[in-house]
Amino acid sequence: MEADFARLKADLDAAEAKGMKVIITVLSLPGDRWRQFNGAKNDDRIWNDVEYHKQAAWFWKYLTSRLKNHPAVIGYNLINEPHPETATGFHDFWTQDYSEWYAKVERSAADLNSLYDTIVKEIRTVDQTTPIILDSGLYATPWAFTYMKAIDDPNVLYAFHMYEPYEMTSQNKKKGFTYSYPGSVKAGNDKTEKEFNRQALKQFVEPVAKWASDHNIPANRIIASEFGTNRMVQGADRYMADLISIFNEHGWHWAFYAFREDTWDGMDYELGSEKPNWKYWDAIEKGELPARGKADNPIWNEIKGSLTK
Repeated sequence: MEADFARLKADLDAAEAKGMKVIITVLSLPGDRWRQFNGAKNDDRIWNDVEYHKQAAWFWKYLTSRLKNHPAVIGYNLINEPHPETATGFHDFWTQDYSEWYAKVERSAADLNSLYDTIVKEIRTVDQTTPIILDSGLYATPWAFTYMKAIDDPNVLYAFHMYEPYEMTSQNKKKGFTYSYPGSVKAGNDKTEKEFNRQALKQFVEPVAKWASDHNIPANRIIASEFGTNRMVQGADRYMADLISIFNEHGWHWAFYAFREDTWDGMDYELGSEKPNWKYWDAIEKGELPARGKADNPIWNEIKGSLTK
């Protein structure tokens, strides 16, 4: 769709004019329509029919052939938070066996490794050098690295997201704020009480470190590409500081979510734990950037301090 491509290119041109670099990612692929555009239901066709793997590869081949020379583009993230697991009966890494599940789907349409292999090969026929970023399965959980296969390409990077324990980080005014960090959280389908502190977070991302070591993947090819918590959670500053220190300890790239989110204030860390005033929302409704003073609060200072070191 040329109108869509023109809009994308205009955004990339604007980013380049400001000296910003961009990783292109998609929320939908053929047979894998983003649930927010699909009646709040998962579209699992891509995990049931390999023909959609081919269509996804053709899509990416065509897109990269037109973007590979754009000066703002520094990477392709093939699909945001893939989750073939949920289409095939696996929902909870706390209580289910990952190896047992993968043995059932390997080399089938539900095999994320097969999808990635198909897409990467097509992209490399037109663009041999731009980095390609692969999210792990089950919404990019670190635990899905258990079955991830490394691709023989030095310009492929591997990414995960970290919002665990989700029961704590996803708290909001509507749900209420039951949990704090560090502290005990009822997590997983079985709602078992689990203690979360820096050591627990480090253990949670250990599958990534072990996988990288087992496959001789250097630290500069691992990305904690999303992590965060609702800023109103008690101890949010310490949670972010602990995660950042763990990522730095491993030498991984990291990117917090989110910087100046334009529709929701829960992870707008420059606000600290304060509620936005009416001027903030008035600007949002007008499609404008809210006026901001100097951000000076515990959670933002932890992030900023790590960015500037």
